[in-house]
Amino acid sequence: MWEEPYPDRDADAIAALDQAGLPEAEPAARMPSLARRGRGAVTNPAVRFDRQVASPFDDGWDSLDEAFAELPALATTVTKDTTRSVISWNSSPDLGFDRAVNPYRGCEHGCIYCYARPTHAYLGYSPGIDFETKLIYKPEVAELLEKELKRPGYIARTMVLGSNTDPYQPVDRTLKLTRSVLELLDRYNHPVGIVTKSAGVLRDIDILASMAKRNLVRVYLSVTTLDPKLARVMEPRAASPARRLQAITELTRAGVPTGVLAAPMIPALNDAEMEKILEAAARAGARHARYILLRLPHELKQMFEDWLIANYPDRARHVLSLIRETRAGALNDSKFHQRFSGQGVYADLLSRRFARAIRQWGLDDMRQELDCTRFAVPAAAAATAQAQLSLF
Repeated sequence: MWEEPYPDRDADAIAALDQAGLPEAEPAARMPSLARRGRGAVTNPAVRFDRQVASPFDDGWDSLDEAFAELPALATTVTKDTTRSVISWNSSPDLGFDRAVNPYRGCEHGCIYCYARPTHAYLGYSPGIDFETKLIYKPEVAELLEKELKRPGYIARTMVLGSNTDPYQPVDRTLKLTRSVLELLDRYNHPVGIVTKSAGVLRDIDILASMAKRNLVRVYLSVTTLDPKLARVMEPRAASPARRLQAITELTRAGVPTGVLAAPMIPALNDAEMEKILEAAARAGARHARYILLRLPHELKQMFEDWLIANYPDRARHVLSLIRETRAGALNDSKFHQRFSGQGVYADLLSRRFARAIRQWGLDDMRQELDCTRFAVPAAAAATAQAQLSLF
């Protein structure tokens, strides 16, 4: 077993926060903020699988403060992924799908709350700033996916794009990997669900509109806040809230079934906006909605606390206290059937508010299931596959 480098702080530590919301001094020096313009994380925590972890050390001459006083902007680097398979399978009872494709690992949007950040540790990178600056892409994602779809016995179910990292993050403007996947799924009549917080989805509206006519696609736009200032701090390189709402409108006009994902809801930070987000999305054309309570797995617990203290010190203590109230006294609870909604009085109230709001704004319509019966390997592809099999 591994031990998390940033275990949950106990209730006494939270109670010790002073009036400004800052924590008591810790025995070891606290790493100065690594905040940079256009980036979400303010820290770059160690990879939890590493046996040795470097700690900051101040030699008494304020050397740490000087070293991190003015940090240069960080460029985004992109590295090829050599994976030979691209479908990610899951059996989670909390998810409404069992398969997904993610053209990218890491995400330049830089959302501080992103539950996918800890997955970067599997690549030897930090879930912090590394996650949003050191991206991995799969140049052959469409070709590899096609091989998997052509396997004998493959049974089509909704394929999800955006289950881990955003398929329309900025780098996709150039690489266009998401479009290559959609073109393939379109040819195979394979149903697809998309989750994104980018208006970049409109680049593929031609494919999406065509697939919608065959009941093969559904899109969810993630809208976390309507406040552009909060959005810029919390998700610095994602589309503005206004652009996401506009994307909902344009997709709906094109006949693409579109919903809104009010997620994550963060106690005492954006939770008061839930009803306004759902109203705005409904007015924009959304017909379905979901919400998720903030999740803080692994390194994300300490990262989010550091971000709160750096950006909202006046409410850090209150936010963390409410999160613990919904997570049985901890900052995270990974139990199935609870991890998305939490438990306790606050979590129950949030659920009731959501249920009332979607009834009020007509976002509780029964979703039509996507059509899985149309799936078929195109004749040319089937012939090629058969010819290859004959070689053996």
